[in-house]
Parts: sequence; structure tokens; C-alpha cells
Amino acid sequence: MVAVGDFPHYDVVIIGSGAGGGTLAHRLAPSGKRVLILERGGYLPRERDNWDSTAVFVKGKYRAPEFWLDRHGNAFPPEVNYYVGGNTKFYGAALFRLRPEDFGELRHHDGLSPAWPIRYEDLEPYYTQAEHLYKVHGHHGEDPWEGAYSAQYAHPPVAHEPRIQQLSDDLAKRGLHPFHLPIGVDLIQDEHGRATSSSVCIRCDRVDGFPCLVRGKSDAQVICVEPALQYPNVEMITDAHVVRLETDPTGRSVSKILTRSEDGTLTAYSADIVVVACGAVNSAALLLTSANDRHPRGLANSSDVVGRHYMRHNNLALMAVSKEPNDTRFQKTLALHDWYLGADDWDYPLGGIQMLGKSDAEQIHGEAPRWAGAVTPDMPFAVLAHHAVDFWLCGEDLPLPDNRVTVDSEGTIHLALDENNNTGGLKRLRHKLQGMLGHLGMHEHQLLSHSIYLHKGMPIGATAHQAGTVRFGDDPATSALDVNCKAHDLDNLYVVDTSFFPSIGAVNPSLTAMANALRVGDHLVERLG
Repeated sequence: MVAVGDFPHYDVVIIGSGAGGGTLAHRLAPSGKRVLILERGGYLPRERDNWDSTAVFVKGKYRAPEFWLDRHGNAFPPEVNYYVGGNTKFYGAALFRLRPEDFGELRHHDGLSPAWPIRYEDLEPYYTQAEHLYKVHGHHGEDPWEGAYSAQYAHPPVAHEPRIQQLSDDLAKRGLHPFHLPIGVDLIQDEHGRATSSSVCIRCDRVDGFPCLVRGKSDAQVICVEPALQYPNVEMITDAHVVRLETDPTGRSVSKILTRSEDGTLTAYSADIVVVACGAVNSAALLLTSANDRHPRGLANSSDVVGRHYMRHNNLALMAVSKEPNDTRFQKTLALHDWYLGADDWDYPLGGIQMLGKSDAEQIHGEAPRWAGAVTPDMPFAVLAHHAVDFWLCGEDLPLPDNRVTVDSEGTIHLALDENNNTGGLKRLRHKLQGMLGHLGMHEHQLLSHSIYLHKGMPIGATAHQAGTVRFGDDPATSALDVNCKAHDLDNLYVVDTSFFPSIGAVNPSLTAMANALRVGDHLVERLG
């Protein structure tokens, strides 16, 4: 670090330590360049409440204590968490690649999903690197609709427990192609070379939405940030909320990064390269609030796309009721993409199905008012939980320009969202699953909708898969970033979280953010020399 004026200067400052920022820091650490990570939050405490459903889901203990406003001015609590590692501290660690078709233009029932300025083949080597870095367990070749791969996963898939293996077998008997869900966890192989859920701890069912008490989940803190900080050229400052980026008089370069701590102290930093990775909503908000005379609509926003095209997937969390008890502890091991791109009775993409973490009695009890009358009175919550089989249905959300992030004069984030955008495929996907229940050993009429997070702000409050607000592209008139995720309008500003997505596909976006951060990292190493 050197001082420039009255504040410290670095080669690279990364704002955010999640899937994008943390992964980028890991890639830059061996370069010898002076890297500073600015993290808005602190370290998430390791405590018993990490695995307590009531604390995590019902009370929202770790959720950021803030509210955003919808397009009608109504306040809602977003699903955001400000800690080292970002939202990966709470993600389900399902680390899918986008399909090759997702990189091209795809027609949906409600409109077009636009093409990316890069191809699947451009990102494929980085997908492999990200899978190995984040210890993804899986097996390439099981999913007939996945893209080509240059290397097999470094870790074998997590073996299905008996009830999920039976589910997989029953799906295959119907001519479908279930496959092992690729998941980032730190498991030990048994004597036969298989990764099993029992090999990490007896509570490894605590994946979806829980922070991992035993550091067994591949989050950005454990995998990337802590190893990066072992290098003497990498630093991190926590409790450093970046509130504004200022430019030099020409407007072509970010010259100052202004942070505010919880006690209100303002501190400034500068860097040759400034990388924003705050999450799609907060990254857009930061660029918009950094408007100045040279950039009256916000930084990187001469095209007026910053904040627009917000996407978050069309998701359904569904609980089926198995006729036989489901003693599975680690349920998140199976996925199905047979209708990802279409079906015999529908010419448009439907999306994918995957397993969720196992529901427990506390979670079900938290949803009891919504499920009143949906289950038989003689099935108490504990019994229902013992028979629960939980599915996650994911359909593509289209990048509408009016689905957007704005910030008012008081700094409050407004999120406008058309909640009925492109939902037809998801409804058909649910119908596909509903129609199979009797053949899968489930009660046919008990497919219960619920919120995995148990917060009543769904669906607009479900921001875990947020993307698209600072899209990249070849044309500065229709995009904010170039193909290397550098702002068209500035020479030293990059964005590496899911903001850069032109479209979101129908799989969890984390692995694509990680792979792209590695790709941009290689570009920055070359640029810095």
C-alpha cells in the first residue's frame, strides 16, 4: 500500500467478498499486486443458532436489518446478508453450469432471452477451474443436456440416501434422466471412493439457507477469502460500507472510494483498478448513487441500463408427502433437466427440478398458517416432516427493462418487479411434477407450496438469485460493461458479481459468477503486468 494524497492507494480494490469478489481476490492473490477487499459486514459468528431453523428462518437472525420498497412504495425485507463471504454463507451450494443454449438467444413464451457476448466455450475452462476450486461433487455426463466439459469433477457425486435413490430409480423408470446434483461441500470419501453425507457431520442437512457451523460448505469465505489473505499483498477491511465512488475531473477514472463504518466514520481509498461486487441490487445502487456532473445518470450508465433488467428466477419450493417415511438427512443430491429447454406439449423452456434441503418440523410449523387445511389433521408437524420430500423448481426470468433498481434521495433502494414475468413454463413444470407423484411413492394431491426462507416477502423479497442490473455486451449503447466486465464509460471500473448477466438461464447463478471472476482475474493480471 502507498498513500495518494491523504488516503491509501492499492493496485486493486474489490468491493464485496462473495462469489464474485471473493473468487477474484483468490485469483489475484498470487500476482503480487496490492489487493484490498472492502467488506460491508463482518465475520458471521459460529454459534449454535447457525443450525437452528427458528433462528435462521423464522426469526431471520442473520438477515440484514433493512427494508427496500417495491414499485408501489411498500416496504419489504430483502433476502440479503452482509458478511464476509457474502450470500454464499447462506446459499445452497448448488453449483450448476449454464447450458450452452443459455448463451444464445432463446425464445420463451413471454419473450426473448438475449444472447451473451461470449459463448459457452469461452467460459468452459473457467467453469472447470471454479468447480475444482469450490470442491464441487458431481459427475459430468449424467445430464444429457449439459455442455461439453474439459475435465471431470475433481470430487465424486454425493451418494443418494435410500429414499432419494428410490426417487431417482422411479424417475428413470419413467424414461427421465435424473442426475447427481453438483454441490460444493467438503466431504470425505468412503473406502469405495464415494462421497457420503455421513462423512462430514451428523447435521449436514443444514445446507439450504443455513451458514455452516463446521465449515463444510464451499462458501467464498472458506474457499477464497481466507486463502487469499494468507498472501502479504492482500488485505481486507470489514465494516466498510462503500457509499460512493468519485471520479477524476475527466470522468474517465474512479479516483476515490468512500466508505462509512457503523459508527459513521468516513474513510477514503484509491486504486488503479476498482472492482464492484456488491450483489446485483447493491452494485447497481452504488453506481447510481455515485452520479456526478460527468455521469449525471450514475457511473457506467450512459446507456441508461444500470439498474434495469433485474432478474431473480421464477422459483417454487414444493414439499411432497412420501407414503413411506423419508429418513434422508442430506437430501440435496438429485436434479432433473428433461424439460429445461421444452417438452412434447410446450415449445418453450420450462426449467429444472432439483432437491432442497430437508424440511424439519420447525420450518413446517413456521408455514402452518399458509398450509392450514392442506394436510390431514391426524398428521402433526413432526410426522409430516418425517414424510416430507422437498423440491426446488427453477424457471427463467426474462430481463425486462422496467424490472429495475432505483435509489431515492434518501438512499433507499426501490425494486420494481413484474412478478408474473414468464411464469407459464414454471406452472407447466409444476404440473409435470404433480402428475408423477403417484408413480414416485408420494401422496398425489399433497404438493405444498412454501417459502424456503419462511419470510413472507416472497417472491419479491427472494433476492438470492439476483442478476442482470449492470449487463455486459459489445455495444455501449445497450450495455454497461464490455466483454471483460469493464465499464464502457470508465477506464478502471469493473463489475464481477451477477450484475453482468444479460440473461439468467434456469440454474443457480453462483458457479457462473465464480467462473467469470476467474476469467476477469486473468484479464486483470495481464493488464496489470
